Amino acid sequence: MKSQPADQTVVPPTGSRRRFLATSGAMATALAVLPAHVLGRAAEKSPNSSPALAGVGVGGVGFGQLQDCEKAGFQVVALCDVDDLYAKKAFDRWPRARRYRDFRELFAAEADRIDAVHVATPDHTHALITLAALRHKKHVCCVKPLTRTAHEGRVLLAAAKQAGVATQMTAAPYTTEAPRRVAEWIQAGLLGAVREVHIWTNRPVWPQGMVRPPGEDPVPDTFDWKLWLGPAPLRPFKGNWPDDAYPLRQLKSNPDWIKAYRGVYHPFNFRGWWDFGTGALGDMGCHHFNPVVSALKPGAPNRVEATCTRAGEETAPLASIVTYDFPARAGQPPVRIIWYDGGLQPPRPVELDEPLPEEGAIYIGDEGKLVYAGQPRLLSPKAAAKAASVPKTLPRRSGTWGEWFEACNGGEPAGCEFNWAVPLTELVLLGNIAIRTGKRLE
Repeated sequence: MKSQPADQTVVPPTGSRRRFLATSGAMATALAVLPAHVLGRAAEKSPNSSPALAGVGVGGVGFGQLQDCEKAGFQVVALCDVDDLYAKKAFDRWPRARRYRDFRELFAAEADRIDAVHVATPDHTHALITLAALRHKKHVCCVKPLTRTAHEGRVLLAAAKQAGVATQMTAAPYTTEAPRRVAEWIQAGLLGAVREVHIWTNRPVWPQGMVRPPGEDPVPDTFDWKLWLGPAPLRPFKGNWPDDAYPLRQLKSNPDWIKAYRGVYHPFNFRGWWDFGTGALGDMGCHHFNPVVSALKPGAPNRVEATCTRAGEETAPLASIVTYDFPARAGQPPVRIIWYDGGLQPPRPVELDEPLPEEGAIYIGDEGKLVYAGQPRLLSPKAAAKAASVPKTLPRRSGTWGEWFEACNGGEPAGCEFNWAVPLTELVLLGNIAIRTGKRLE
C-alpha cells in the first residue's frame, strides 16, 4: 500500500514537528486513564497458536529477526518499511505478506488480522510505533535500545501495563546457559564480593563525531524521507558519503562488511546522530549490561559520570568511558560499572596472557576475576576449581524469540519484557546524558 502524501500522514506542518512526539506522550496519558473496555481487550493467542506477526522496519536487522520469529512459531503476514528497495529482500522472502510504508496505515488496516508486532526501525521511531502497537492491544517486540530517551521508556512502560500484552526487547538474553552460570557463580560467592565490572565494545562501526555534510540530494522514488524522519526535526536529505569522506575512515574498529553502508543517515548510519540514534552505548549497552544486571542486581545508580573525545552538538563522540556507581544492596557492597567504547578497553588483568576480546566484561571480586565474552572464563585457579560444584539454581530458557512466542501464547513473560527492559534501557541512556552534558549525574 502506498502512503498518502507525507504532509498528511507523518507530521504536522513545518515548525510543529516536535508536536508529533508530544502527541504520543498525550496519547500515552490517555492510555493510562481510559477504562479497558474503551480500548478493547488485550490481544489473545491465535486459535492455531501461531501468532500473526507484522514487521515494521524490515530491511535491516528486522529481516533477520523476522526469520528468527518465524522459526519460533510466528506467522509473518504484514510488512512495513519506508524504503522499498532496502526492504526488497523481506518482500521477496514473504511474498504473500501485505505491504505498507506508513506504520499507521498498517495498524488501521491490520487491527483485526494481526496478533503481534516486531519493531526494528531506527531508535527515534521505536517509541511511536511500539506505543501504537500497545494502543491496539498487540503483543510487541522492539529491538534495543527500547527508546531514544528515558521519558519515552516510562511512557511505554505505563502503556504496556495498561495493555496487558506480551512484550520483549531484543537485548542479549540473560536467561540462557552462559549468563545464568555467571549469575550462579557470583551469587554463590565464587568471586567474593564483586566491587567492579568493566564492560567494553568495538562499536561504533558507523561514523560518529562528524558534522552534517553540506547541500541536499534528491530523494529516491523508492524512499520516503519524511516518513523516515518521523518525529525528528526536518533536515535536508543526503544520500551517501563520498568514498574519501573522513567519517568513513575515522573508526579504529571498522570491519569489512561496513564498507557497504555509506549512507549519511540511512541505512544503518543513523546510530551516530543524536536526533536518530543513541551512539555506541545505546546500541550495545543493553546487550552487555543485561547479564551484569541479572547477576548483580545493582538497582539504579546513584552517580553517573562520563569522559569522551570531543562531542559535537549533533553526533555521539568517537569514544567514551562512562562510570556508574551503585550503592550497597542486600548485603552486597557498592559496585562500580565502567563502560568503554570506540576501541577503548580496560587494563588487561595480570592473570590473562592473551589480549582482551573485542567485546566483553570483566567482573572483579575480592577473591577472583571472571572474563565474560559470550562464554565465562574464571581467572582464579581456586575459583575455577570450585566452579563445577556450584549448583544450577536458575531456570534456563530459550532466549529472545522463543520466550516472546511463549508469552504471546499465554506463557511466562519474556525475560526482557518491558518491566525489565525499560530500566535496563534507562541505565544506558543515563550514560548518554552524562556524555552529552559533560556533567556528573547524582
